[in-house]
Amino acid sequence: MSQAPAAPIPMSRSPHFYSHSPHTLFLALTLVVLLGAVFATASRARTDAASAEAPTDTAGGPAVPAPELLITGGEFTMGREDGKDNPQREVRVGSFYLDTYEVTNARYLEFCEATGRATPEFWSQGYRSGPDFPDHPVIGVSWRDATDFAEWAGKRLPTEAEWEYAARGGRYDLAYAGCDSIDPSRANYVKSELAGPVAVGQYAANGYGLYDMTGNVAEWVSDRYGAEYYSTGPRENPPGPETGRFRVIRGGGWHTGPGCAKLTFRNGLPSNWVDFAVGFRCARDAGP
Repeated sequence: MSQAPAAPIPMSRSPHFYSHSPHTLFLALTLVVLLGAVFATASRARTDAASAEAPTDTAGGPAVPAPELLITGGEFTMGREDGKDNPQREVRVGSFYLDTYEVTNARYLEFCEATGRATPEFWSQGYRSGPDFPDHPVIGVSWRDATDFAEWAGKRLPTEAEWEYAARGGRYDLAYAGCDSIDPSRANYVKSELAGPVAVGQYAANGYGLYDMTGNVAEWVSDRYGAEYYSTGPRENPPGPETGRFRVIRGGGWHTGPGCAKLTFRNGLPSNWVDFAVGFRCARDAGP
């Protein structure tokens, strides 16, 4: 039940103030102005000092850039033939760079230490999260966390179309990254029974040389989720709907069944959602 707003508090009126002479009133006002100026100067100095000491999310960047691959743009058939929220359509994407691996705990910790960002949910609490697992994909990060990391690294999240184009690795007849069927020797998913993500790059790469595009952790992309967007969105470099509460995740994770790990499967989560099986990788423009 919502609480009724409190009644406004009436300002006090002092009869003693109004009884003073104009000369006394002038002196009192002058004193107030002078004290206010001194206080404002001191406050501004404290604020400036605090700003100089406080870390910012835009400072720096990784000491060593993450490995990435140039994905040459082109046209492809996105979605699936019998898809409900992902019916097949022809899409063209421009060239872009994509991280070879999912962002790791070590790389995300570098971001946190450089910017003062809090460590993710589940950090050092299980699921191979934390500094003891530097080469495992980071989990427990929201879409905003992922986009802020990408900005700090001088990158961005891939669009949903870019992600699927890259995940297919040049093969449009395969259901998964680099293969048409899945088993525990090919990806980390629910039937692998590994109870968490494994270090990145433990399974065979896809046709473009990208690792873990199927399984390990699902990955945030930049797009908002729209159930009808495949039918209404542009064919060239679709950026996703302009509005929507949910953001898209792709690729499936260690807790995902084989159906939801397919390259065409899409799902949406609130942008502030954190999950023990969701991480991300970064992209950047390739230029003209």
